[in-house]
Amino acid sequence: MIHRAHRQTASLVFALGLSFAATAEEQKPASTPAPAPKVATAVVKPAVPVTEAKPAATETAAKPEAAAKPSPAATPPATAKPAVAVIAPKQPEIPVPQRVPPRPHKKPAPQRIALASTAVAATPAAAPVPHALHWSYEGATGPQAWAKLAPEYAKCGNGERQSPIDIRDGMKLDLEPLVFEYRPSSFKVVDNGHAIQANVNGWNTLRVMGRRFRLIQFHFHRPSEEVIDGRQFEMVVHLVHKDGEGRLAVVAVLVDGGARQPAIQTVLNNLPLEKGEEAAAATNLDLAQILPENRRYFTYMGSLTTPPCTEDVLWIVMKQPLQASADQLDMFSRLYPMNARPIQAASGRTIKESN
Repeated sequence: MIHRAHRQTASLVFALGLSFAATAEEQKPASTPAPAPKVATAVVKPAVPVTEAKPAATETAAKPEAAAKPSPAATPPATAKPAVAVIAPKQPEIPVPQRVPPRPHKKPAPQRIALASTAVAATPAAAPVPHALHWSYEGATGPQAWAKLAPEYAKCGNGERQSPIDIRDGMKLDLEPLVFEYRPSSFKVVDNGHAIQANVNGWNTLRVMGRRFRLIQFHFHRPSEEVIDGRQFEMVVHLVHKDGEGRLAVVAVLVDGGARQPAIQTVLNNLPLEKGEEAAAATNLDLAQILPENRRYFTYMGSLTTPPCTEDVLWIVMKQPLQASADQLDMFSRLYPMNARPIQAASGRTIKESN
């Protein structure tokens, strides 16, 4: 009886186990989801929309559980975790350096270099003297102030061989004759603000001391600048010559009152109406008429008698004066009552005189 009871009890337990297992199988879902896939990370870039990665579901059939002993309770199925889209933090944009095109190479502008003769000027040239400080023969801009008006006029104050001088005690010698090769020539007259001047065209020359000088212009001073043994004359004509090397020779022809002088009258007839205006004469001028018949002379080394008072000028002063009429002299006086530089110191210079 006991053995049968054990057998019945075992059969009952086995039946109950089968029934419980069947019931558990019916409560389980048809399939067990696959393990959750790894989370896909979508990196968001600028101007690109974020996309959410979806996990790929893998379905597997559930295997029947072969348990030797009945489970007291059914284990609930594992729940699949939903896929999560993780947005990475926005990375700061790193500016990409842009390539700057190289600038075209420019050649430096050429520098202008001021030249004085053959030497490069290290300092700018002296500025011209303003009109208000222009030199004259009287007042604040007169001869006593010439040297102070501009640096280039310095010789007017510190020169050692200035002109004019009082010519006296000359050494009487047999000087070489002066050879004038003057001919009728065209000319222009200008009132330059200091004197009446005639600019001469053509090839009119003076030969002296082995050199040949060409006549450039002549002008008038009243009274005469040259003084002979203390005597001053009514007027003087300065004939300015220059040789091929730029050296100057000035012939001074003294003028006294007397008869009308034809060459002087020709100049007066062609006076311009305005100062600084150059008037071309309608006729030629016979330059030989300006020279005295007697060609004896004094000679010494001096300077220009107007600023810049350049020195190393050969002076030839004719001993015989010309004559000019009173009305001719008066006409010059009306234009320039006094345009003569005062006498300068001879400073022991050698003065030669023709016998």
